Amino acid sequence: MDTNELKFLLKLLGFANYRAGLSAFSSFKGKDKICRELGDRELVDYTREIATVKILSTGQALLKLPAGEVPITDTELKVLEKISKASGKIAPSKIAGLKAAERDAVLKTLKERGLIEAETQLKKTKAEVWLTERGIEFLRDDYNPNKGVQPAISLELLGNYLRFLRKTLRVKQEQPPIFEPQSDNSININDEEILQIVEKLDKELGTENYLPIFHLRQKLQPPLSRDELDQALYRLQAQDKIDFSTLQEASIYTAEQIDAGIHQNIGGSLFFITVN
Repeated sequence: MDTNELKFLLKLLGFANYRAGLSAFSSFKGKDKICRELGDRELVDYTREIATVKILSTGQALLKLPAGEVPITDTELKVLEKISKASGKIAPSKIAGLKAAERDAVLKTLKERGLIEAETQLKKTKAEVWLTERGIEFLRDDYNPNKGVQPAISLELLGNYLRFLRKTLRVKQEQPPIFEPQSDNSININDEEILQIVEKLDKELGTENYLPIFHLRQKLQPPLSRDELDQALYRLQAQDKIDFSTLQEASIYTAEQIDAGIHQNIGGSLFFITVN
């Protein structure tokens, strides 16, 4: 690990939940490259966006169906037709006629249905980066400075690392051994079960894959604490199983419901959950 990568990770440790906007790393030359390379090693993850799309054979076959038998919306069909006219990969910005958010939602749906191939990249604006479970394990258990000349680390970065070690090692020590029997009243909910509950609530409430987080909190707190649920959702996002979006129109929700979002140092709270 080179000096800049180490400093990047140590700076990230100074933010709540080890998550921050990438703009907070503006002093790092080549911050995007550092972020991507750490992401390739699964030490961090970051918000992504579609870079290019390409129609697949299944998409080409769908375009040949009679008009009344096409199993997608008119908007999705128009986007698929535009992609099909490109000689190869096409950037989403080349698909005119839709607002960016609507276009991206359509592309995501077409990808999920196996009609197009999509390559993703680090989000160009308002990107966020966070430490993964693997990153936590690496910094806590595996990292060893290289021999020879050591990089100059500021006291601020050193302080971030010491606080991180104290917190994570304390949590690790306080965890009961896996062989200890669980009491009859204990309730263990793993990440996959939380994902299933999100899908079930979305279906029951008809939130169309935009489930407000307060519904999940009402369901799972208790037995989970607020922080335990937040961390589970971050893990699911890191595995690209869910994504978050912020609240744009607050007037239809109560202050308590809005406060149930996941607070961020930069930008609005994460309010909606979308299953990928």
